[in-house]
Amino acid sequence: MEEFPDDWTRGLVLMAHPDDPEYGTAIAVNRWTRGGKEIAYVLATSGEAGIEGMPPEQAGPAREIEQRNAIAHVGVSELEFLGFSDGRTEFGLELRRALAGAIRRHRPEVVITLNFGLAFGGVYRNQADHRAVGLATLDAVSDAGNSWIFPDLEGEPWSGVRHIAVFADADPTHAVDVTDEDLDAATAALTEHRKYLEGLGVADVHAHARAQIESGVVTDGGVRRVSFRVYQ
Repeated sequence: MEEFPDDWTRGLVLMAHPDDPEYGTAIAVNRWTRGGKEIAYVLATSGEAGIEGMPPEQAGPAREIEQRNAIAHVGVSELEFLGFSDGRTEFGLELRRALAGAIRRHRPEVVITLNFGLAFGGVYRNQADHRAVGLATLDAVSDAGNSWIFPDLEGEPWSGVRHIAVFADADPTHAVDVTDEDLDAATAALTEHRKYLEGLGVADVHAHARAQIESGVVTDGGVRRVSFRVYQ
């Protein structure tokens, strides 16, 4: 894999749910913010359908709080929720418009999203919101720079996105070198999603978080890396 480009300053994570950035992307985010880059998170939903036994009107605010606590561990301060319905977010013009608006507001040079294929690792079915948001992100990058697709969209058009990075893609092309410090920060971030993880039946949240973070890196010649599929 090629080295991930470093000639940028602002990045934007566009994903579906609270906790989506924590399963690996946050490792690279911590590496980038340590190096002086600015990263913002915009999430399509509040994950309100994600905690079994907790009604959405309680789960959504709880998960937003967990996500706000999580970003503090990896050097991120800007976080938005777009208000789409958890589990029912559909690919289409409404989603593209909202994501394009986020891109115009934050004006990133790099956009980071999650695997939008049918599966993770070729085996585990990918969730519908992941597929919709990831695919819409590719289109929204172009939409954000076009004055005529969404003519009523606020903000000046932005065509400054040079790279779209997809985490957990089956065919990665680029890698970011990371350290134990980055893994520790990402573990702490994922651990903040305690109510969500306990709702999934996780008994030891920290141990689970560490195992998930470790699974998000590869080691090559003693160097630890997080990989992405990069589109131009």
